[in-house]
Amino acid sequence: MSDKSAAYADWESRIGKPSDIRLTGVGELPAPTRLTAENGTGHVLLDWAPVDGALGYLVHRAESADGPFQPLDHLGGDVLAVPHPPYADTLAEPGREYFYTVATWSDSGAGAQSEPVAGSSRAAGPRPAEVTVAVDAAAPATELPRVWNRMIGAEHFSLLIWDKPGAGGSDVAAEYAEALGIVRDEIGVRAVRAHGTFLPETVSVRPDGSFDFSGLDQVYDRFLATGLKPVVELSFMPRELAADPDYTVFDYRALVSTPRDWDRWGDLCRELTEHLQRRYGADEVAGWEFEVWNEANLEVFWNGTQDDYHRLYEIAARAVKGVDERIRVGGPSSAAAGWVGALLEHCRTHDVPVDFVSTHTYGNAPLDFRPMTRAFAESTGRPEPEILWTEWGVTPTHFHRVSDSVFAAPFVLRGMKSALSSTDCLAYWVASDQFEELGWPPALFHGGFGLLTVGNLRKPRFWALYLLSQLAGGRIPAAVAGDGAEALVESLATRADDGSTVDVLVWNGTLDQSKIDGAAALDRTATVWITGLVPGAAYRADSRRVDEQHANIRAVWEGLGGGDWPDERQWEKLREADRLPREELGAAVADADGALSLTVELPNPGIRLLRLTRG
Repeated sequence: MSDKSAAYADWESRIGKPSDIRLTGVGELPAPTRLTAENGTGHVLLDWAPVDGALGYLVHRAESADGPFQPLDHLGGDVLAVPHPPYADTLAEPGREYFYTVATWSDSGAGAQSEPVAGSSRAAGPRPAEVTVAVDAAAPATELPRVWNRMIGAEHFSLLIWDKPGAGGSDVAAEYAEALGIVRDEIGVRAVRAHGTFLPETVSVRPDGSFDFSGLDQVYDRFLATGLKPVVELSFMPRELAADPDYTVFDYRALVSTPRDWDRWGDLCRELTEHLQRRYGADEVAGWEFEVWNEANLEVFWNGTQDDYHRLYEIAARAVKGVDERIRVGGPSSAAAGWVGALLEHCRTHDVPVDFVSTHTYGNAPLDFRPMTRAFAESTGRPEPEILWTEWGVTPTHFHRVSDSVFAAPFVLRGMKSALSSTDCLAYWVASDQFEELGWPPALFHGGFGLLTVGNLRKPRFWALYLLSQLAGGRIPAAVAGDGAEALVESLATRADDGSTVDVLVWNGTLDQSKIDGAAALDRTATVWITGLVPGAAYRADSRRVDEQHANIRAVWEGLGGGDWPDERQWEKLREADRLPREELGAAVADADGALSLTVELPNPGIRLLRLTRG
């Protein structure tokens, strides 16, 4: 077995194993009520009354009213519970009756289930089913929280000084830096989270026991020159401090052992903070987040227990805060939304600082942790911790083709819209396919986590975040009605501060990854009705779209013959196609009541941004 195959096999054998049995969280919650099932084209649409205190809901399905009911697995590879209704079951076979229940979801897992209801999916008709999007351009505008650009993920920062040939002959350091600049300028990203602050090339221990941060200085100098802020992930363990120096993860053998000497772990965190202050200024460092470790609830990332992690967190948090109380510290930086309640309980019981809770999920919209952070604030009298999803994406699986697909683009919009009211940050993992964890990219389109390919071509997921960043002004009401409304087809709308433009972003997607290549039954025709415009005024309408035929760089590559890596001529063609053109839809005139409509095709998967510009 090759070294690369061995590393991947080791990852697969350990990635799903918890490092310790998690603690239970809040008490029992009542079952959801008023569950309904609506028969839709290509899906069954479920809706229910939200339950106060629930973090989410787990949908179950059976072929009989008597069960057995099994959780619906939309193949995202991580947490199955969804944060809120409605939910579209697109796994349902047309014409077949199913029975559904919904369970509340807490930090303890699934709770009480609702009474069952029956539903069935309709087959596609001769034309796509229809939806309408009602936008009120005269309504008071509210702030659109930009949860998508506060932070993004990236491979370890030391790639900025990489001096070896990269995948496909690429210049790793130059492309990595360029990728950070692209997400900064085109998506508005402000901070970057990367693993491995304490990797050997950045931090080492001298013979006298003192810490050498000179490698980190070189890396951070280059990173900060981009104008972005780092999220200082306090990981992994320096070899000289590790209890088990052979317990590693990834191709670059990051040490994920508990410390041999816990006091030395505290020294490292304190001295790092002091060093960063001396080099970059106390006020500058006070604006950064410090996150303790990465996914300690998985065996692959931690050989200790949950109590060991709490000890690791507490020592680190007190060390950092002991240097400067203003620095924001948090965790548990867990996989699959785990251990959040346990960390909050530890911090409550032992009066440990916690400014934010951080966790990860993939293949689904993030759960709603506000009941837990609010309960922590109420019980302690301390400020409510922020909620930072420091890793999120369409899949947790390396080299999965969904990462290069159009499917992932409306998925991104669904997650971001869901997070607008429940989180402070939803950080996509990651910016670039310059990524080393389980081996360098074997081909241009290899299912890499990046929004950008090697060579920095923009994938459909990138364009989804770009279109979010293009929404101008404040948020105005946009409500979807019709076949699959608010579960398949969703929308956001904004109005410029001076009223000169109205933007409507509408998308059609599903969580169901058996539909990566799309499904004709889920295609829709969308009629967008915009009211509250100036009566009789003329508007210029234009559109941008992402679907299989538009802004799909992989389809361009396949049209050029595909393969592993482009030649010079193919790179030229790919770069010419790496754009999101604006399509003119022509003039539109508001009627005497200040209303007009636009009707567009909306395939699944697909996105449309419609802009009306007055005059």
